[in-house]
Amino acid sequence: MTEQTSGRRVVANMALSLDGRYAAPDNPLDMSWVMPYAHTDVARDHMAGLREPATTALLGRVNAEGFLGFWPTVIGMEGADPRDEAFAKWLVDADKVVLSSTLKEAPWERTAVVDGPAAEVVSDLRTTEGGDILVLSSASVIKALLAADEVDRLALTVFPVFLGGGPRLFDDGLPAGRWALAGQAAGEHGTLALVYDRVR
Repeated sequence: MTEQTSGRRVVANMALSLDGRYAAPDNPLDMSWVMPYAHTDVARDHMAGLREPATTALLGRVNAEGFLGFWPTVIGMEGADPRDEAFAKWLVDADKVVLSSTLKEAPWERTAVVDGPAAEVVSDLRTTEGGDILVLSSASVIKALLAADEVDRLALTVFPVFLGGGPRLFDDGLPAGRWALAGQAAGEHGTLALVYDRVR
């Protein structure tokens, strides 16, 4: 049985290597290892399933700059997959909250910049109207929310590659707890999409 704590659901989405890393050891910003798998049907359908019930995107500054620098360019792009274009339109239209201590104002529309702990920001967002709060691949934000037990749904795409080092998503010392499998799909190249709900 899965129950929400209160208010809106917090959904954390992250791509992981088979050895549990979210970034390569030599260059954390290099996501080229993801690209062969991100274009698979299972990865695109996974994102569509996360996007549809969500009305707010929560990102760290680095991911915000990457996501919001790239995705709007997909809209109207010749040959773009309709699922990619739908995600791009959702991201542009969604309310966005960017956690940053260095960014003073947002260069993107419908975006609030907040300098504060992720758990407190989420606690405030839970009291507002809206759908799911989707944390988009921002490891520092997801790690902080996991440590505070503020993640209601954990959505992972697991790609069949060993990075052989680099940062892990799940640090030692996380609160003990159980998760229930809410969805699973396997696709081309051995890509797995897994969705777990926090059992409270």
